[in-house]
Amino acid sequence: MPLLHHAAWVLPIAGPPIRNGWVAVERGEILDLGRSQEITNQETTNHQFPPVPARAILPGLINAHAHLELSWMRGQVPPAQSMPAWVERLMALRLAAGEDAPEPIAAAIVEMRACGTAAVGDITNSLAAWDPLADSALSAVVFLELLGFNVPDPKKLVSGAAERLSALTPIAWLRSAIVPHAPYSVSPALLREIARFPQEGPISVHVGESPDEMELLRSGSGGWRQLLEKFGVWTPDWNPPACGPVEFLSRAGLVSERLLAVHCVQLTNEELARLAAAGATVVTCPRSNKWVGVGAPPVERFYASGVRVAIGTDSLASVEDLNMFNEIAAVRALAPGVPATRILKSATLDGATALGFRSELGSIEPGKRAELIAVDVPPDVADVEEYLVSGRVQPSDIRWLEAY
Repeated sequence: MPLLHHAAWVLPIAGPPIRNGWVAVERGEILDLGRSQEITNQETTNHQFPPVPARAILPGLINAHAHLELSWMRGQVPPAQSMPAWVERLMALRLAAGEDAPEPIAAAIVEMRACGTAAVGDITNSLAAWDPLADSALSAVVFLELLGFNVPDPKKLVSGAAERLSALTPIAWLRSAIVPHAPYSVSPALLREIARFPQEGPISVHVGESPDEMELLRSGSGGWRQLLEKFGVWTPDWNPPACGPVEFLSRAGLVSERLLAVHCVQLTNEELARLAAAGATVVTCPRSNKWVGVGAPPVERFYASGVRVAIGTDSLASVEDLNMFNEIAAVRALAPGVPATRILKSATLDGATALGFRSELGSIEPGKRAELIAVDVPPDVADVEEYLVSGRVQPSDIRWLEAY
């Protein structure tokens, strides 16, 4: 007999909220959903409903961009006035430590689940989060990130990354991909090598995050060049492409429906339209953008462009917590004109689509995994969607619903 979960509100995401709704699940799968008076299945007609709980049922959230291996840096890299300055502090701390401790990663995963997250797009250099993720209920795409502004043999670097991924223990709910870090840290030759590498699924790239990135691509000068020179990886024969980051990635063959363009704080309307036309996804992380000194992302322009928008927290090195409801609230604050229903879709179905989990997660539809959360809401809430994006949801208000 299926389990029946009912609530004052059910948010399918793929459709409008259902008042006094129910969801039937069995063996980890969603069977059906509807309004309480529409229950007709013979197995459920005799079920006696208690008073409808003052809660909203919605699919588990999708954190489309995080760096779990940096979780040990929580509170250790203070906010900065520019991104190169912030990265220099982070790199000094990371080099001094030598490795990414596993315990903070495991704690961060527990925190994400407690805040209602079902899946994450995790950026990694060390693969330190793979085993903690394998031991958790969190689904993930693990993006093995390559950096190399001055790489003598890009093909060898990519093949070495592929060997590292092939050595991992296969886990059904974990997927992996080789990705470039950003236009200011990866050579055109390495970008092209990653683009032509035979792999399926999404490719995540930090794109248009800082003014320094735009300056480097236009003229070959600015804060990123100074930092690359300081790290000893600048190459004197590098010629600035004299274009924006979207064109730079396009020349390498990376702008497509597979692209997760993360941050995009500095992008023009024309660049956003180009991403939309390609079917790419913009992943916005507004709290991190403020922390690292690059400004506020133009969230309303993201939505106006028609591009798919997903939401991520980024790492605990640049944000106070991994609570997606807090990130959703930051998006709402920057985009008061965007309907709450669109923001919730960004945090669920659009994120799942971008990460390749659309057939499994991100909405309440028959056949999908029963990764469902219940969020306590005021009994007299007038607009449940607006309440959920308001910043008033606390971890203590959230619980995972039984799926078996």
